[in-house]
Amino acid sequence: MLAPPLPPAIEQALTRYSEPMRQRLLDIRELIFVTASETTGVGPLTETLKWGEPAYLTEASRSGSTIRLGMVRSAPDKCAVLFNCQTTLIDTFRAHFADDFTFDGNRALLLPAASPLPAAPLALCLRAALTYHLAQKPRPR
Repeated sequence: MLAPPLPPAIEQALTRYSEPMRQRLLDIRELIFVTASETTGVGPLTETLKWGEPAYLTEASRSGSTIRLGMVRSAPDKCAVLFNCQTTLIDTFRAHFADDFTFDGNRALLLPAASPLPAAPLALCLRAALTYHLAQKPRPR
């Protein structure tokens, strides 16, 4: 599945980034939609703006935690994939993917705009975020 057409508000928000960063954020957006479509239980995504940045929510299924795209002050030359800092997502990603990403505290993984996209590990991180609430539910015995 390809990502749906870019909503005007998202397109406008992305104009504040340099072309390499904008393209990398669009690549990540595409991977978010592909990962969601390939992951059981996620359902359709809501694409909106949160704090002026593109955000992806599992409003219909409530399966996951919000994913936001942008950058952080500590690394203005890198794209940030931001996650809710109240989750354990970044700790988990740091434990499994320390060689693939750099991190900003407990809220973001950072990707250079010019390097090849680490699509496979990033897709695993996105899948974990998109199913975060499913993983938190107790399983029946």
